[in-house]
Amino acid sequence: MTSFAPFISATKKAGLLASLLLLIGCTSCSKKVTFLNSSVVPAARGEVSVKTDRNNNYVVNLELTYLAEPERLSPPKKTYVVWLVSDKSEIPLNLGQVVGTSHLNIKFSAVSSSKPKRIFITAEDDASTQTPSSVVVLETNNF
Repeated sequence: MTSFAPFISATKKAGLLASLLLLIGCTSCSKKVTFLNSSVVPAARGEVSVKTDRNNNYVVNLELTYLAEPERLSPPKKTYVVWLVSDKSEIPLNLGQVVGTSHLNIKFSAVSSSKPKRIFITAEDDASTQTPSSVVVLETNNF
C-alpha cells in the first residue's frame, strides 16, 4: 500500500508558499484613483496609483492625458506642480513639477513618507513654491 504522506506534505508546502506570495502581493498592491473632471483644462484626464514600497514609503504614480501647456492657460503659467495632502497633515506637500515632452501622455512618479489622503495638481509660476496657487487643474477625492 502506498503512503500519501509525502504528497500531503508537498501540498501543504505549496499552499503555505501560495499564501505567503498572496500576502506579499497584497501589501504592495496599488490603489488607483481617477482625477475629477477639470474646469480649468476640461480635456485633461488622469489617474493616480499609490502603493507602498519595501521601506513603507508611498510611491505615487500619475498618468495624465490631454493636459494643455501651462502657457495656454488664462492667465498663463509656467508649470504644473503635484501636491499631496497626507492623512496626518492638511498642509499640502509639493511632490514636484510635471514635466513632459508630449502633453498628450505624461507620466509622473514621486515617493513620500506620508500616506496620501488627496492628490492635486496646480498651475504655478514657480515649480519650487511651497504653497499651492488657487488654479487647481486636477484633483482626487479622498483616498
